Amino acid sequence: MKALTGNRKVYSVGMLIVGLSITACTKPAPEDPRAAEAKAFVENTSADLKPLYIESSQVSWAKATNITEETIAAEAAMSAKVLAREAQAIREAARYNDVDVDFDTRRQLEILKQISVAPAPSDAAKTQELADITTRMDAMYGAAKACDAAGNCRELSELEDVLAHSRDFDELTAAWAGWHDAARPLRPLYARFVELANEGAREIGYADLGVLWRAGYDMPPEELSAEVDRLWSEVAPLYEALHCYVRGKLAEKYGADKAPPTGRIPAHLLGNMWAQQWGNIGDLALPYPDAQRLDVTPALVEQGYDAVRMVKLGESFFSSLGFAPLPETFWRRSMLTKPEGREVICHASAWNLDFGDDLRIKMCTKINQEDLITIHHELGHNYYQRAYNKLPLLYQGGAHDGFHEAIGDAIALSITPAYLQQVDLLSQNVESQEATINAQMAMALDKIAFLPFGRLMDEWRWQVFSGAIAPEKYNEGWWRLRRKYQGIEPPVARSENDFDPGAKYHIPGNTPYLRYFLSFVMQFQFYKGLCDAAGHDGPLYTCSIYGSREAGEKFKRMMEMGQSRPWPEALQALTGTRRMDAAALKEYFAPLQTWLASANADKTCGWAEE
Repeated sequence: MKALTGNRKVYSVGMLIVGLSITACTKPAPEDPRAAEAKAFVENTSADLKPLYIESSQVSWAKATNITEETIAAEAAMSAKVLAREAQAIREAARYNDVDVDFDTRRQLEILKQISVAPAPSDAAKTQELADITTRMDAMYGAAKACDAAGNCRELSELEDVLAHSRDFDELTAAWAGWHDAARPLRPLYARFVELANEGAREIGYADLGVLWRAGYDMPPEELSAEVDRLWSEVAPLYEALHCYVRGKLAEKYGADKAPPTGRIPAHLLGNMWAQQWGNIGDLALPYPDAQRLDVTPALVEQGYDAVRMVKLGESFFSSLGFAPLPETFWRRSMLTKPEGREVICHASAWNLDFGDDLRIKMCTKINQEDLITIHHELGHNYYQRAYNKLPLLYQGGAHDGFHEAIGDAIALSITPAYLQQVDLLSQNVESQEATINAQMAMALDKIAFLPFGRLMDEWRWQVFSGAIAPEKYNEGWWRLRRKYQGIEPPVARSENDFDPGAKYHIPGNTPYLRYFLSFVMQFQFYKGLCDAAGHDGPLYTCSIYGSREAGEKFKRMMEMGQSRPWPEALQALTGTRRMDAAALKEYFAPLQTWLASANADKTCGWAEE
């Protein structure tokens, strides 16, 4: 038998009977009397936190949509209150680390310990200081302006327009430098934030804040880091090919003295303040300028679309899958355009203020294709929030945070030429190899160009939190990673007087960013799973699930799980696999990958990391 079975254990019927008899005769281990106490603790803490979170959301909404000294102070006070209560709950949850409890109690205890992205120290004065700093950084970012020597000041949105549309090298340089210089005052605040948040993380048993962040993925933190490395290795060749091609096009436009045809790309030439997505330079990178290019911005403008109508179009996509319409309050309470006469945080975000149906979007919508896609993304958050709102409080979240980001984008991948014809935003769909490569290039300039930035944002913070990047080396560490992964270079000299990481909202806003990297991979997995459910037959990039109730039902079943089960189970429910991978992404972009290999055949690709 050993020759047939190797080292595997083999049980006969008799052995199973003996085993069952032994089990039946053995007295069950006495239940830990603290198990019931732990379960009650979870229930009572959830009941206590819910009204606090609702009040906090209302205060944060008021500040985000009307930045004043009063709303800043109100949010700081509320933040301190929440941080203090969370810190208490986190420390109390840790008392049950060694108690044998049921699955749901244990899972909610672990979620509770990781509930804060910046746990406050136990010292009350430090808790208040941390709340003040986080609120102040958020407000400073929202109100920041870049001013020239003559006193002319511009907001981020104005500078972003320059990066997106200007092709004047010096104008681009001034806009990029102006915004990055505006982040300098955040540096001392951020350094102190790191000290306080690390202290809070250590008090609840984590080595630093980065370890705490990585603990929320149903695997040990070191395994998550290995997963990120693996996923990056799967997508890096496609990014490097795209980088090589775009670099050549920029050299043609600006000349080799300003945009070298080899090595790293100047960061301000890629159409985006952070060089994270390159779609705005599609006019320079389009392989076939005379072929059809998918851009419905002119149609949106010509047909008189406004922000509300754009959101209605996004809602109609979800409705076609069988989702209920958005509540009436959504339309009254959302901020869809930038209001006159007050400072707001324009960064798009989706909100659920009451763990029920008080769903809202906050964004300063522009009538263009990019914001149409953003709307689909943000609505994905709202529909996910509503799908799991019947679960216990601590389960009301994504299976992991990348799930939330991927859902809306998976829908956006269905915005195909055929779908746009159905909604009268595209007059005709001319299929050709040239049109396909153009469309894939346009998509890659956003989806593939983003991947290294999505990966490095939290790698920088993990190193900051661990001390591997010291406060006096913040900028050096930032640009080391940007050179390594993105292959870009700042357009003007930078020093440790600068704080270039702070030019990106998620740094002073203390929003973990790995979720975006994971979502940009997983959205293609979600999309393929939905397309399979819809019975799609053909190249993956041609699939639209619009109108498929079968895909909608599969989507809803996964979304309704919230955070109640480990994320591999949620992933399997939609895709049939428990492992994140880039196979669907590579399948989607297979035509472009082949085309880039030919286009780059005579080029020297790659760059030096230092």
